[in-house]
Amino acid sequence: MCGIVAYIGTKNAYPILIKGLKRLEYRGYDSAGVALKVNGNTEIYKKKGKVSELENFCADKNTFSNIGIAHTRWATHGEPNDINAHPHRSMKGHFTIIHNGIIENYERLKKDLAAKNYSFYGETDSEILANLIEYMYVEDGMRSAEVAVRMALTRVVGAYGLVVMCNNEPNKLIAARKSSPLAIGLGEGEYYLASDATPIVEYTRNVVYLNDSDVAILTPDSFTLKTVQKDEEITPDVQRIEMSVGELEKNGFDHFMLKEIFDQPRTIADSFRGRIHPETKEVFLGGLNEVMPRIAEAKRIIIIACGTSWHAALIGEYLVEEYAQVPVEVEYASEYRYRRPIIREDDVVLAISQSGETADTLAAIRLAKEKGALVLGICNVVGSSIARETHAGIYTHAGVEIGVASTKAFTAQVTVLTLLAMRLARVHKAISDERYYNVINDLMAIPDKINLVLEKHEQIKQIAEKYKDNDNALYLGRGYLFPVALEGALKLKEISYIHAEGYAAGEMKHGPIALVDSNIPVVVVAAKDRYYEKVVSNIQEVKARKGNIIAVVTEGDSLLRDMVEDIMEIPKSDEVVTPLLAVVPLQLFAYYISVSRGCDVDQPRNLAKSVTVE
Repeated sequence: MCGIVAYIGTKNAYPILIKGLKRLEYRGYDSAGVALKVNGNTEIYKKKGKVSELENFCADKNTFSNIGIAHTRWATHGEPNDINAHPHRSMKGHFTIIHNGIIENYERLKKDLAAKNYSFYGETDSEILANLIEYMYVEDGMRSAEVAVRMALTRVVGAYGLVVMCNNEPNKLIAARKSSPLAIGLGEGEYYLASDATPIVEYTRNVVYLNDSDVAILTPDSFTLKTVQKDEEITPDVQRIEMSVGELEKNGFDHFMLKEIFDQPRTIADSFRGRIHPETKEVFLGGLNEVMPRIAEAKRIIIIACGTSWHAALIGEYLVEEYAQVPVEVEYASEYRYRRPIIREDDVVLAISQSGETADTLAAIRLAKEKGALVLGICNVVGSSIARETHAGIYTHAGVEIGVASTKAFTAQVTVLTLLAMRLARVHKAISDERYYNVINDLMAIPDKINLVLEKHEQIKQIAEKYKDNDNALYLGRGYLFPVALEGALKLKEISYIHAEGYAAGEMKHGPIALVDSNIPVVVVAAKDRYYEKVVSNIQEVKARKGNIIAVVTEGDSLLRDMVEDIMEIPKSDEVVTPLLAVVPLQLFAYYISVSRGCDVDQPRNLAKSVTVE
């Protein structure tokens, strides 16, 4: 949520900032702004709406500067408008800041500042932070900007990714982080700052990811790292960015989401490549090697996640319980941290997040660590907070995912969970050799089979055209395909704004069937597996009430072809890996409906890619 870009060096900052904001548009936002040092003055330009509107607004302005900060805002405190957009200037003009996160005690701070004759022009918590820094700066004479920032942050409760400019120290940036990601790209006589590596990668591959309570002081020639609490320099951990600029382009596709759907044969292969021995087919998960004995002894595995990652977690639950015979609980991270959960030292807590920065999931991780559990992570972003704060974990290899509605990250997560389940099954000797090799071989065949599904995208597009004007939809599935139904419904509601709900097909008679009539499409994930006959019975129940049925079926299924209105076929595969196939036509179906309705596919309204606030 929100995006930060900043630059200090010898180049013109403005083009770098604008390009960086465009790189961060995928995170979700509703306004944008820049602050530049121009002829000794701090000029702030900001607009509600897209970065392109900010760019147009700045077209006739003097924007040449060697230092600047920029921001895309996703509204929390205060409506989206020009005034509440970042950057924010303090009342006396000493400081200009950009801020991601939420200052939870901003009302108390605002009251204290108002008592000291501070006034406020907007509704944001970020403006309060700018003024708090200024107050610390002038309270006892002109302290250094660095000291003022550090002192202010000792009074802040909440989360922040923060970059500060001081009018009296014009060739310096100060950055700080707590629970909101911030990366610093290292150049020659220049530094780049951003919420993630995407705006940085074309300028440098060397990055420092700030840890919680880190404070960075930057001039064109120096980089000093301290903490909020201690005036002592610490040595930064420099990491290498592996992504390429090409991953940030659409490569001929109309939208990033479509590109990422078509990426999945490669990203699934990348997620199991090197983790399955080519001859023995044994699974090796290097990131878990040192903690595998403790995982093997766990009495329970708790998986915590949000949104799409939660749906992947449900598939992981089915896999681990069936094949490793270990009890699994799947929890919404946003609920888990607040209900005083029972966590034991012999539990394993597994956190799943595409970005590795999901605020609720991070909070749940910290709770589990306090309770003494072994905490593992599955995430897609190297250097992310979850990767750093867990004891061990597994990276998915989906690459950069720009579309807000997750596609390739989901299938990469399911791939990794399948590998983990099979590894645990072998450790516990809970699976026969024949069953194990069938699963592994079918998993390795999935990329080629997904390519066959993608070849039928025009047929799915035609089906989508038929249902684009509906206002509601139901999705049904059983077993491993129940979470796929949930994920299909989520994709449709996220990007087309059609109300869609997913259900376990067996639950239809317990309420949802009341919704079925000739006006509601019912999408049934009905591949041939152990539940197939039950699902056919559920389809008959829907037909008896004149529901319009779209079925995802196994190729050659003549029974359902004659029974339902529309079919989307997938190749035959082992039921364990069928979710990786079955979700692809549902992704395409949602995508084409969204395009037909004229929706913003890659940046759907009200949503953010990385949810870094509660």
